[in-house]
Amino acid sequence: MAITDTPRFVRADGPDKVTGSGRYVADLTLTGMLTAKLRYAGIAHARIIKIDVSAAKAIPGVFSVLTADDVPDLRYSPVVPDRHLFAKDTVRFEGEVIAAVAAINAEVAQQAADAVVFEYEELPIVADLEAALAPGAPLVHEDWESYDVTGDTPRDRNVATFSSITKGTKEGVDAALAAADIVVKQRYVADGSHAAPIEPRGVVAQWEGNKVTIWTSTQVPFDARNGVCETLQMPSNRVRIIVPHLGGGFGGKCGFHFEAHIAALAKASKRPVKLVFSREEEFLAPDRRRESMIIDLETGLNADGTIAARRGWVAVENGAYTADSAFFPQLAAMHVAGPYKIPFVHIDSSLVYTNHQPSGSVRAPTAPQGCWACETHTDELAKAVGMDSVAFRKLNAIDTGDEGVVGQVYGEIGLQQCLDTATEMAGYGQDLPDDEAIGVALGWWPSFPGASGAFVRLDADGAGQIVTGAQECGTGAVMTLRQLAADELGMDPEDFEIIYQDTGVAPYDTGATGSQTLLNNGRAVVAASEQIAEQLKDHAANMLEAAAGDIVLANGTAHVAGSPDKSVSIAELAEVAAGGQMLIGKGSPVPPEYPEIPGMNCVGDQGVAAWAAPQFSCHAVRVRLDRDTGVARVLAIACAHDSGTIINEIAAHGQVEGGVLMGIGQALTEGTVYGEDGRQQNPALLEYKLQTFADAPPISTAFIQIATAEAGPRGAKGLAEAPNVPTAAAISNALAKIVGQPIRQLPMTAERVWEATLSIADDSGETA
Repeated sequence: MAITDTPRFVRADGPDKVTGSGRYVADLTLTGMLTAKLRYAGIAHARIIKIDVSAAKAIPGVFSVLTADDVPDLRYSPVVPDRHLFAKDTVRFEGEVIAAVAAINAEVAQQAADAVVFEYEELPIVADLEAALAPGAPLVHEDWESYDVTGDTPRDRNVATFSSITKGTKEGVDAALAAADIVVKQRYVADGSHAAPIEPRGVVAQWEGNKVTIWTSTQVPFDARNGVCETLQMPSNRVRIIVPHLGGGFGGKCGFHFEAHIAALAKASKRPVKLVFSREEEFLAPDRRRESMIIDLETGLNADGTIAARRGWVAVENGAYTADSAFFPQLAAMHVAGPYKIPFVHIDSSLVYTNHQPSGSVRAPTAPQGCWACETHTDELAKAVGMDSVAFRKLNAIDTGDEGVVGQVYGEIGLQQCLDTATEMAGYGQDLPDDEAIGVALGWWPSFPGASGAFVRLDADGAGQIVTGAQECGTGAVMTLRQLAADELGMDPEDFEIIYQDTGVAPYDTGATGSQTLLNNGRAVVAASEQIAEQLKDHAANMLEAAAGDIVLANGTAHVAGSPDKSVSIAELAEVAAGGQMLIGKGSPVPPEYPEIPGMNCVGDQGVAAWAAPQFSCHAVRVRLDRDTGVARVLAIACAHDSGTIINEIAAHGQVEGGVLMGIGQALTEGTVYGEDGRQQNPALLEYKLQTFADAPPISTAFIQIATAEAGPRGAKGLAEAPNVPTAAAISNALAKIVGQPIRQLPMTAERVWEATLSIADDSGETA
């Protein structure tokens, strides 16, 4: 039975979640537990004059109040260590933590947090990306030159990191653009947005001697542990991270956030301490917001419709501090270039400091915005050369054996099949009413091979157990590991229990980030299961008087090939093994290598230019527009994805549907609004307009299954982020057809669309 034919089985975490019996961080209660509250700056940019906690400490019921003076004095963050655990000397965005309080209950803790005296001198606010890059602009980090930056990361003033990708030479790009028959140049601007998971984050910390256990709502337990160890100067064997059920993350719960603050409070208070965010805090404080971007594109075309050259400039908003966003400029440049055959390419991309909330790894960082600009631009190119937009993509999109934008030659890929399949499912080319249109967009996203480990064992009764460092944030990827183990051992997925989300018992894994759980941990589980399979076959061979190489594991038994009646059950073999050699396997295979591209010309290379096992997609979206109001309604979406071999088709469809709905929100309604004071104006679900179940259109999905070498188990690639990439772009292209021109600002709100319709006039002077 092929693994994709595995029957439905109940997710291990499903019953608890749907019945309400599952415990999240907010549900945890420990004896003597205190409540934590954080005091935030509440101002975008200021020099700290004084922080006085004496009044807060004097309030009855307050156990501890901490500031920067109470923790090790060091800067942290990967690549660009530019922040302290608590604000020190300067605050750079409104959600920066000034102090942390632990008290007997929430009311007292909030009273104490409010009682912290914070005196400051206001500094100029850096909010506009272009203005931040101008000579003489105020600096968000005045002492940036002293930061101990990792690796080859060009920096300058308000530029946190810089990357460029070049195919050919810059001079070659200039010459090709000058010689092109048609040149199209446009600017695209995308607002920032939020991950907005259902569960606001929470942290509980408890010390036992010199060791601390932290329960936290993180997607990356080992990364959170590393952050605690670094900022509190502790060895990793004294920090244990446990994740109860996680109520979604979408990248917003990646990285290290507030675990060290609460651990420090618990140590100072000598009591367990718990922090649970309000919804407003969830919007304002974490350093994982989708980045705003400015994208300039200039593309030269030959008369036959082929692309001759592309030049681009990208500004990616970093916000006040650099979290995991250091590699975003290179990632953005790749998405702005797109999955196209272009002989000459040069794109400069900068990560820019502002006094806004830090950006970070929200689902497919930089990709929805970069793809939206690239694919909106692609439709404009097709129009300029007089071609249908789908035909233009067929002509220019990469295919198996083609060379991409950094000189990478791709093996077998399914992008062209995705384009054919999605447009066919959507009925592209059919006659539609004047207020409807179908837009098409292509997308791509890299895979991220990395280290990961797992243990698998069979107990004496034949039941299996998987111990993994992988993290489950709702994707179902961890649950799919049961299918892989079952497939290797001829068992049923429900025969396996999974122990996960605990750094104290599991081997290392990167966590639920980068669509890598199944890709990397799946290989580890397969490797561990293979070891057990060999042991089972040896035991069966002795019992059945056959060669181990002739033993087949299937349907809960071990039988001799060609003689299914000559068999023994897995449970019997496990019982025999329990008296001697235990059925235990461990897996931690060497991850596939990233491709090496001879002569690749990339400045500030963060390892995301040559893509290992890239994923490809095409979305075709049917949209209706109410011209009188500018309100767009998505009627149907057809999605075709090349994500390698699909291991769990039910879960895969769910990932596409979730990514699409998130993409609709980013396209039409979701955007962070800032005031002139640098503070968010819509940090609440009433003003921040998420899509709901009622907004979900019919979504049809097809998978172009190509088993990809040097990828995940069975040739699988990632999937969690890819569906979020082309959705906004496809909606944009549908709206452009109806309106008569692109809307070059994201999100394409009703107001912006309505204003675009007013700017189009027919010959009689009436709006079209």
